[in-house]
Amino acid sequence: MPTLTVILGPTGVGKTDKSLELAEQWGCPIVSADSRQIYRDLPIGTAAPTHAELSRVQHYFIGIKDLHESYSAGQYARDCKALLQQLFTKHDHVIMVGGSMMYIDAVCKGLDDIPEVPEQIRTQVRKAYKDKGLEWLQQEVQRLDPQYWQQVDQQNPQRLMHCIEVCLASGKTFSEFRVSGFGNRESDNPFDIEYIMIERPREELYQRINLRVHKMIEAGLVQEAKAAFEKLGVDLSASADSNPSLPNSINTVGYKELLKYFRGEWTLDKAIEMIQQNSRHYAKRQMTWWRRSNHTIEK
Repeated sequence: MPTLTVILGPTGVGKTDKSLELAEQWGCPIVSADSRQIYRDLPIGTAAPTHAELSRVQHYFIGIKDLHESYSAGQYARDCKALLQQLFTKHDHVIMVGGSMMYIDAVCKGLDDIPEVPEQIRTQVRKAYKDKGLEWLQQEVQRLDPQYWQQVDQQNPQRLMHCIEVCLASGKTFSEFRVSGFGNRESDNPFDIEYIMIERPREELYQRINLRVHKMIEAGLVQEAKAAFEKLGVDLSASADSNPSLPNSINTVGYKELLKYFRGEWTLDKAIEMIQQNSRHYAKRQMTWWRRSNHTIEK
């Protein structure tokens, strides 16, 4: 059977270099599994492959959506599986690389049957977030679903709200629905799956992350973020709501911190420091996710 090789590893560890090396060795394409690189206008902050890297190997799911468009893990799974079906008629190998854990598992393990949330509950949770802020969301997720709290992006209000909504609507933890699908669904795929984990000593990884953030700033991340906020109509004034519900495309590390800089809440140095810190925290959560996901990993 053809093989999907999934390259795993925390942000900043060097997954792009490894994917290019293997793709050129095997003569195969690369499929991105990054929920932010899929958007146009964010190449710097999402560390998307450069034009030079894109010219070396055929890539898919890079910059194919506008910032205004919504795109879910379920949509990605459907689109990616349809693409893989085509690619495997020409290639024995395809490489998947990216840091979005839900995107990877949506393709490799399938999605769980998460219940619909009544609009009343959705409205209730969003009003509570607006009134009480991010800290309230974090406390509620810790209380309602401690397992998911250890894995989720703890600075992402959309994901925190979704967890709370599902818990309230179902009377169960969000993790119960997600974990139910983490059995042997890989066996249902018409291709083999192998995982390659890239790891580095923690101090080395953190130094790489800190340096990468500085390089992003030098490359124009501040200007990129401002242009993205303006394109989406996000209010950059100091009087804006301190707990905005940002569009999903920019509700991520790098852009959220710079929003505070644009609104005068933080200095640029403070924003850069927090991007580095939150990137390190995200890297730690990525590693926690993969260690608990029962993947058979080649290191």
